[in-house]
Order: sequence, then C-alpha cells, then structure tokens
Amino acid sequence: MATSPPFPTCPPSPGNGVLRHPHWWQRRWVRYGALSSLLALSGLVILALVRRQTGTEGFLVGLGLAVLPVPWLIAAFRWLDRVEPGPWRNLVFSFAWGACAAALIAIVANSFATKWIATSTADPASADTLGATVIAPIVEESAKAAAVLLVFLFRRRDFTGIVDGVVIAGVTATGFAFTENILYLGTAFGTDQLTGDRGIASVTAATFFVRIVMSPFAHPLFTVLTGIGFGIAALSAERQHVRRVLVPVCGLLLAMGMHAFWNGSSTFGEYGFFAVYGAFMVPAFALLTWLAIWTRQRELRTVRAELPAYVLAGWLGPAEPLALGSMRARRMARDYARHHHGRPAAREVARYEACATSLAFLRHRGRQGKAGADFVVRERELLDELWRRRSLARPALEYASRAAMPVPVYWGPAPHGYPAMPYPGYPAYNPYRS
Repeated sequence: MATSPPFPTCPPSPGNGVLRHPHWWQRRWVRYGALSSLLALSGLVILALVRRQTGTEGFLVGLGLAVLPVPWLIAAFRWLDRVEPGPWRNLVFSFAWGACAAALIAIVANSFATKWIATSTADPASADTLGATVIAPIVEESAKAAAVLLVFLFRRRDFTGIVDGVVIAGVTATGFAFTENILYLGTAFGTDQLTGDRGIASVTAATFFVRIVMSPFAHPLFTVLTGIGFGIAALSAERQHVRRVLVPVCGLLLAMGMHAFWNGSSTFGEYGFFAVYGAFMVPAFALLTWLAIWTRQRELRTVRAELPAYVLAGWLGPAEPLALGSMRARRMARDYARHHHGRPAAREVARYEACATSLAFLRHRGRQGKAGADFVVRERELLDELWRRRSLARPALEYASRAAMPVPVYWGPAPHGYPAMPYPGYPAYNPYRS
C-alpha cells in the first residue's frame, strides 16, 4: 500500500491546546432543529393562508400548475453548479426558505403595507400600484436575500464564488415563485369559477401564460443579482471589509430596482408589459446566463491551472488536472467507474472530482491572498479525501483523459513511486532539467 505524501504542517490550535466545548445553543443539532422547526412552521402557516384565499380546489389547481417550471429551473441551476457541486442540503434549505419563510414574510408584510397605504393616503386606489412597485420589491427581495446571507455566513466553505451565489439565489427565488404562483393561479381559478369563464379566454389561462410560460425566470433573475453580489464578496479577501459589505448591498438594490421596474410595466400603457419584457427582461436574462456560463468555464480553467502543483507533490496522477478541467472527461470517468464497479464507485469518483475542484479553488484563493485562516487545515482535509478515493478515481480519470482529449502524450517519471503515466499535453517533468 502506497504511503501518502507528507501533509502540510498544521498551525497550532487556539487556546494553547485547551479544548473548549461549545455552548448548547452552538451545537449543530440545536441549530438544525431550530431552523427545521422555523421552516416547517412557516410552511404550515403559508399553506393555511394560501388555501384560505384560493379555496381547496383552487389550491390544488394552482399547485399542479405552479410545479411545472420548478424541475426545469432546479435542473438548470444544478447544471450550472456541476463544476464544484454544493451539497443538496443547501439547495433544499434555499428552496424551503423561499417557498415557506420568504413567501410568508412577503404575504404578511405586503398586505399590511398595502392596507396602511390605502388608509393613510387621499387616493386609496393607488395603494395596490404603490404596493406592487415599491413595497413588494423591497420586502420580497430582502426576504429572499436572507437565505443567501445565511448560507454565506454559516456554510462559508460551500460558498466560494459567483456560481455559488447564483445557484443559492436562483433556487431560493424558484421556491418563492412556486408559492406565489400557487396563490395567483389558485385565485385566478376561483375567479373563473365565479364568472363561468373557460378555455383560453379564462383568467387562469392568461395567468398561466404570463407567469409560467413567459416569465418563469423572473424571480430567479432578480434574486441572482443579489447572489452575484455575495459571490463577489466571497472572492474578496477577508481584509476587504467594506467591499464584502457594499457589493452584496449593491446587488440587493439592483434586484429591487429590476423587480420594481418589472412590476411597474403594467402601468406603462397597453403594451408596456410586452415592451419591458422584450427590450429589458430578455436581454438581461441572456446577459446573466452568459455571465454564469463564462464563470463556469473560468472555474474549469482554474482547475487545470492549479492542480499540476499537486501532481508534482504526488497527490494526483499526471493525467488528472486536464481530465478534471473538462466536464466531458469528468462524465466519462464516472461512466467508467459505474460500468466496471457499479453506482457506488461512480459516486465515489464524483466525490473525488468535487474535492479536487475545491482544492484547486482553495489554492487559487491562497495564491491571491484571499484564503481564510483555516487554509492549511482545509487543504489537508481535501487531500485526505482524495487519497482515500484514489484507487477508484485514478484509473477512471486516466481513462477519461485518454478518451476525451486526443492530444500529444508525453511519458515522464511519476512522483512518489506511482507507475509511469501519460500526461496529455504537457512535456515530461524532469526535476533535474534546468
């Protein structure tokens, strides 16, 4: 059995080696239990409020229609996060927060603000318009941004860049839009029941077309701006305190402004909605989509650039940096492991790929002086994860590198007693060559 290369020296533990036990409120099960209880309670309350407003039949119709875009949106954000996939628990929390807590905050706050405006102004008829264009964007975007902030603060290891911010914000907004669509579609169905309208001329059909067909991406698009702000803050050095605060705030303000502009499009005339949709929303959506995909490609380039240092140290095989820097090669490696060893092996290879990617990003931040104080400890954890899975992952990645990238192959000596392996696209490493 091959021995692992030496670990980096760990920094001394704080407190002169004295073990300090956390207080009861700092224990993980207490935090998880409190958060789960909060979300469950919010879900029950929002369920009761929506059902009371739409009726049981309207609620079921709204639920069936509102769920249609959810799998597509979640799959899109999950695809974007394939380079360094975050844990599912973060996505589940984000969706649950958006669908339950943020939706409850928005319904209660928007209703209260609209009633207050209607009773305190000389023109009660303008209360709905003012509430939709001013109050709703502030309340809703702030409620959704809370989920991004919580993940940023308490899951900092999983929140390392712009893509993480986009994914967490987008999934949160998807959950929020899901609950809001149930309310709107259920209410529209109730209106049709009272008026007797059916078919494509019904209020339900019009609401479905506008909210589900034309603009299922509206809420994710707004909140993604907040996520980008937090993602830039995550890329900033810890000493840049002003930037780490101001950039997320600017992202939130942009999200509020875009949301207000979208909600106010109905007041711009008969074709105001379609004009804003075509001239503003679609280009903004295309621009942010391009930015997200470009950021993902930049992450792959970072993987290819940072991992060769661990090849020379003996932690990775010579073919792995290029294979890990290609989504096609990654998929082929998982397929290879699944074909020869079954699904558990494929999951192990996927975990190996994720840890290697995290290691590359960690080293990249460290070289830029943006890594946290736990850099050495985190590096050691990731290297240990890789070393435990090397027997399954290394042959799969070696195969994928040969199959996916037919480039010139150079043979060179392998460090730390590994068998000689091809390193596609790179000359043979010779430590004695000047």
